[in-house]
Amino acid sequence: MMAKIMIQGTGSSVGKSIIVSALCRIFKQDGYSVCPFKSQNMSLNSYITLDGKEMGRAQVLQAYAAGLQPEAYMNPILLKPTSDKKCQIIVNGRVYGNSTAMEYHNMKLEFRDMLRDHFKKMEESFEIIVMEGAGSPAEINLRDRDIVNMGMAEIVDAPVILAGDIDKGGVFASLAGTMLLFDEEEKKRVKGTIINKFRGDIDILKPGLNMLEDIIKVPCIGVIPYFNLALEDEDGAVEFNRKVTAPIDIAVIKLPHISNFTDLDALKSEEDVSVRFITSVEEFGNPDLLIIPGSKNTIEDLIKIRKCGLEACIKKYSESGIVIGVCGGYQILGKTISDPYKTETDMGEVEGMDLLDIETVFEKEKVTTRIKAISNIDFPFIKGNGSLERRKLDVYGYEIHMGICKYGENAKPLFRFTEKNGEKVNIEDGAVNTRQNVFGTYIHGVFDAIDFREYILNKIRQNKGLSYKKSKVYEDLREGEIEKLAGIVRKNLDIDKIYAIMSVNR
Repeated sequence: MMAKIMIQGTGSSVGKSIIVSALCRIFKQDGYSVCPFKSQNMSLNSYITLDGKEMGRAQVLQAYAAGLQPEAYMNPILLKPTSDKKCQIIVNGRVYGNSTAMEYHNMKLEFRDMLRDHFKKMEESFEIIVMEGAGSPAEINLRDRDIVNMGMAEIVDAPVILAGDIDKGGVFASLAGTMLLFDEEEKKRVKGTIINKFRGDIDILKPGLNMLEDIIKVPCIGVIPYFNLALEDEDGAVEFNRKVTAPIDIAVIKLPHISNFTDLDALKSEEDVSVRFITSVEEFGNPDLLIIPGSKNTIEDLIKIRKCGLEACIKKYSESGIVIGVCGGYQILGKTISDPYKTETDMGEVEGMDLLDIETVFEKEKVTTRIKAISNIDFPFIKGNGSLERRKLDVYGYEIHMGICKYGENAKPLFRFTEKNGEKVNIEDGAVNTRQNVFGTYIHGVFDAIDFREYILNKIRQNKGLSYKKSKVYEDLREGEIEKLAGIVRKNLDIDKIYAIMSVNR
């Protein structure tokens, strides 16, 4: 019989995603075929699967923890906010449409049968499914149309474990208050609680755990300590560091609609690298590298950084510094951005920063592909002995964009796609200026590959008189961190109790 468990939380950013990742790896270690599932995710961090479908990044990490390739059925509905009240809806990996919050709220029940069918197919393929809720399950104004928390648990009859974040403060009140707002059937589904992100002496906490159990009549199955691992977390849990903490200072423009900032995780994994996010001229400083990341609303973000003075700082910095734009950031670096179909705004066309000789036009259809590529030019690559060799760089990643770029005379393509969604191609991507210090590309995850990351960082190290370093394979680093995560969670949760909740006899 297939088993299932659902991790819900008292609110956003309490650690649901990372707990699901840990359980996926623990069950895999114990010999079970396991799969993550989150029916609806709201995130601007998305990923493209091998078959060109779009899904939330949190379920990607969970898939890796389960030993699986990420698939869109693990996150059938992805909501990508485009403004405070509107979002793009991705269903089964494809764009379904754009809607206001109220329009989506009214259509949610249309997806119940689809979600039920997805789950039935998963039951045929896996022994355990670890489900994740979203935000808080006690949003009583949304209860009648819920398809991601208790509504989803009801659809598939899943037991629930409720997690709370003690680091925020008020964890006992948040757990008790959440239980108070459940109806009687929902309360019956909750089989245990988890206290997450604990710092201090567990003996001081124990009396509170006992009192909480008396109040809500639900046992605590573990207290997970606060830890720092190089793993991506829920969007709301990400801390946008603003300080320089290592010899190499990488500054990232924190765009109002910043997306796919997981592109920076591989850079963060380098021991001598500091990645900080800036939103004002005062924070700019003198970085060794400036990155303009992806955006869900490129035109509006360009206008906002123009108005606050950051554009002028970036243009001045580009006279001597290294600038890299990824996806929306790449488009921002060009001469113009046109939106004839009003994909993002009603403005029609805006001027870009004119740091790359390209022009962008937004199309009606979104490009979503997995790619392999090689640099279009030979880069001076620093070898271990300090000597230089010129060679092409191998990269890989994925595309998520609606813009098509046209090259001017002073822009050379940066990369050449050799493979898209498994098919051989020969397509130009990105651009580099004549001085080779301003780069742009549509490739998300471009820093995950060793070649480009090592080239850029060693160029900086050489400029600063620092020692050459060989970069490590990012996927190997991630795998090691997942193993550490599983070890921490296994040590601090009653895993046997979780198996019992799922009715799994070991």
